Amino acid sequence: MKNSTRFQLMAMMFLLYFVWGAWYGQMSKYMFTELGATGVQVGNAYAAFSIAMIIAPFFVGMIADRYFAAQKVLGVLSLAGAAILYVLSEVKDPDTFFWVILAYCITFAPAMSLTTSIAMQQVTNSEKDFPAIRVMGTVAWIAVTNIIGYYEIGGTALIFKISMFTAAFLGVYSFFLPDTPPKPSSHTSVSDILGLDAFKLFKDRSFAIFFISSLLICIPLSFYYAMANPSLTDSGMTNVENKMSLGQASEVVFMLLIPLAFARFGVKWMLVVGLIAWIIRFIGFGYGDASSEWLLYLAIVLHGVCYDFFFVTGQIYTDSKAGEQYRSSAQGLISIATYGIGMGIGSWIAGVVADMYTVDNVKNWTSIWMVPAGIAAVVLVLFVLFFRDNKVKAAA
Repeated sequence: MKNSTRFQLMAMMFLLYFVWGAWYGQMSKYMFTELGATGVQVGNAYAAFSIAMIIAPFFVGMIADRYFAAQKVLGVLSLAGAAILYVLSEVKDPDTFFWVILAYCITFAPAMSLTTSIAMQQVTNSEKDFPAIRVMGTVAWIAVTNIIGYYEIGGTALIFKISMFTAAFLGVYSFFLPDTPPKPSSHTSVSDILGLDAFKLFKDRSFAIFFISSLLICIPLSFYYAMANPSLTDSGMTNVENKMSLGQASEVVFMLLIPLAFARFGVKWMLVVGLIAWIIRFIGFGYGDASSEWLLYLAIVLHGVCYDFFFVTGQIYTDSKAGEQYRSSAQGLISIATYGIGMGIGSWIAGVVADMYTVDNVKNWTSIWMVPAGIAAVVLVLFVLFFRDNKVKAAA
């Protein structure tokens, strides 16, 4: 792969995640402070992203991949998203906000798949080339959250305007990306997109347990994305967005440790460590405050272990178990189950729980965070008792 192509793809990933990072973690703070939203309304707004993640594979797999060049579709979606982001920044009613954020997410979710597709079709060696491209997304997230934290604008409509301008730039830039033509000869069915063929892998009990655990752990994951920012703000922590970016920094570090951890611990114990880290971080969020701020820092930094050792390790495990025959179906099934169904349910539950433990507009964050900690503990017990596989080996 040419260096010029590599840099183009790295810039593409940087811009996409700059767009996403500007608003996603801060949206709950904005809705609580500026729109006067309830927990349920905030949960519904985050669930909109999950709804879009379920719709996106159909759009990409059955339309974009077969009829249009991927970079042109990315350009059109990004420009449309920029226009919707402008409308979103002007909305003042939390119920109306849901429908506008849903419309925006329907343009953004396919863009996530398209950028991966564009990169994968351009690289020479995916294992060698793709990580350096993808990591620019994490770099972008760190950069934009630090900008927002430094200027203390996380609770204002400026988060959407930053996304808007960046999305517009990405839209124009996309038309200059390397050509990634459609594959009209390929046949993508509803069964392929839903990953129905991958259900054959459920004959393996360990894979079935991993699948169920992945879906369930996305419920507490949603609490983190939806509630961490306002929780840290209420704790008295300053420059919250800057400090939350430490989580993405740890993600990069633990991503690099994955090969070593595989060799030393095996897949089962890596996944177990990831689940234990989820429990510890929720306890940290629940009991940390201005007098014990180290607990909050611990909860933030554990993001790398939580995400990499469960989700990234899980993607590798799924790929190895599925083999060439079921690889696409299995990854599609996991994606819809986790980011779609699991996080969708989790976002709704997070909103309900936040309202349940709110009295006179004051949230009992300790009680709120013990709910996802409890869910993660149940998943951990289920996983330890029934998951038997501790190696990564392709299915025959």
